Amino acid sequence: MSETVRTSLVIAYLGGGLSGWQVQAGRRTVQGELQRALERVCGRSIQVTAAGRTDAGVHAIGQVAHCDVPAGIPARGLHAALNGVLPADVRVLRARRAAGTFHARRDATAKRYRYRIAWGMTLEPWEALRTWEVPYRLDVPAMSRAASALVGTHDFTALALSGHSGTGRRGCSRTVHGAILRRHGRRVSIIVAGDGFLRGMVRRIAGALVEVGRGAQPPTWIAALLVDPATRPTAPTAPAFGLTLERVFY
Repeated sequence: MSETVRTSLVIAYLGGGLSGWQVQAGRRTVQGELQRALERVCGRSIQVTAAGRTDAGVHAIGQVAHCDVPAGIPARGLHAALNGVLPADVRVLRARRAAGTFHARRDATAKRYRYRIAWGMTLEPWEALRTWEVPYRLDVPAMSRAASALVGTHDFTALALSGHSGTGRRGCSRTVHGAILRRHGRRVSIIVAGDGFLRGMVRRIAGALVEVGRGAQPPTWIAALLVDPATRPTAPTAPAFGLTLERVFY
């Protein structure tokens, strides 16, 4: 086998027509589309490893992955060639040579997600593909007060999908570096950055904040969920299509 070089990829995708990141038999996935494209370009089967798996329907503008490609293919040429064969809903934004020890998942130090919500307006079709439209006006200041409780290191069991117990020594403990809301008229973005996220965690954060925003729960409810995962009611899970992975930090 010829010499290979490690290459890092920054990837964007619209998740609506994809069953998440990980390869699944009989389903379109981001990893599957990238590996098919790499095989066409490089003439061999190549594994792609991402900074983290995104669920079905979730989008990305800054997913990072690594792969080992034949040394004779320059990064710029690989970038162009992959976009020439990938479907329209998956795009490689950048391709760069990386150190042989670089690992997209293990070397990541933080990730940033954005969840988009709108109410009382008609969205452009391309915005509707990645925005949760709710049927009620939201109290954004109350949501911001509630979101402040997320910052810091907590047990996020109550804000993970049911049955998800975390992995490794950390269990469900994660550190959120920032959780802010940005409003533009009748649109609001929930921006959450942290050292890692449990499966469904950002979607449940969004769902819980919407409950606060519509007046169904007080702002203190978020803090109560973090102190005691048995707090009732449980946080609802917001739809996947409102969520975008924006950036992975190294």
